[in-house]
Amino acid sequence: MSQIIQRGRELIRISPGNRQKLESSTNDGRSWTTCYHAGPSYGEFEDLMDNGKEILATTSKGLLVSTNGGRSWSRRR
Repeated sequence: MSQIIQRGRELIRISPGNRQKLESSTNDGRSWTTCYHAGPSYGEFEDLMDNGKEILATTSKGLLVSTNGGRSWSRRR
């Protein structure tokens, strides 16, 4: 797993300044925009993995999955 992944032309990373946020870049990492803020119920993001269909993320409170490029997340049970 990683703290940054590439999906097509978009990079998605765990924010280095706030590990409850994910950021995306469409210009090879020159600038970043927050694309998701997890809040305390999901904890801090630890690692990201793209399996081709969905993005998986480990957090301090469990495993999350996104099927829309990291814009929303749900717990994987």
